Parts: sequence; C-alpha cells; structure tokens
Amino acid sequence: MSNEYESLRIENQLCFPLYACAKELIRKYTPLLEKLDLTYTQYLTMMILWDIKEIKVKDLGEKLFLDSGTLTPLLKKLEAKGYCERIRDKADERNVTIKITKEGEKLQDKALSVPEEIKKCIYLSPVEANVLYELLNKLLNNFNEGED
Repeated sequence: MSNEYESLRIENQLCFPLYACAKELIRKYTPLLEKLDLTYTQYLTMMILWDIKEIKVKDLGEKLFLDSGTLTPLLKKLEAKGYCERIRDKADERNVTIKITKEGEKLQDKALSVPEEIKKCIYLSPVEANVLYELLNKLLNNFNEGED
C-alpha cells in the first residue's frame, strides 16, 4: 500500500481497538448480567440509580450518552421488572424522572460480584486500569468540549 493511504490501514486506527475492546468487554459482562436479568445498558442505568436514587431522564441520557429513543424502551423494561419507576412532572408531562424502587435497591447486592469478575478477565494492573480509565475519560471530555 502506498504511503498516501497509510492512514487508512486498520492497524493505524485508534477507533478499531476501542471498538473491539468495548465489544469484547461487553461480551464478558453478558453472562454475569444474564444472572441479574439485565442487559449491559440496563446495568449502567442501574449503577447510576444505585448511586443517586433519582434522576431526570434527560440527565440520565447525558450521563450514558444515550438519546431518549434508546432510553425510553430501556426504562420501560426496567420499570416492568420492578427496578425503577417513571414519574411524569405534573407541570410538564414531557419531563420524566426515574426513581429506584426497593426491588431495584435489592438488586445492588446481587450485582456486587460483577466488577470483581470483570477484573479477573481484564489482565491489567490497577495502575494500568486507572491510566486507561483516565485516558478514556479525557477522550470523552474532549468530544464533549468539541460539541460546545
């Protein structure tokens, strides 16, 4: 391949290892989350609810980088499982708040083993994992700043 096309080689793309690692990592999560009857995105949502208990759908979407078209069916499924409830603002029905239920709180105890199991298959030292986390967050923040 000529040098002018070097930038188009897959091994020169930052996006490819990010994509492949994300796909493989989610594949590792899948059997662990199946035991909890959660998808990966539902698990992310529950982690936010375990932490802050109540959040507006708009704010949840911003935290998870998801639009309402993706969030609405996901939240309906979590609500059907009894893990959260959707509360419409009486003044403006378009504004919806998500609140964790007692059943959703109980699920947190069952999920405690998930992070430890994932650590076992990542094969990074705590320092390496922290560096990767910091770099990925920097990348996300750079994307967000570029949108302003």
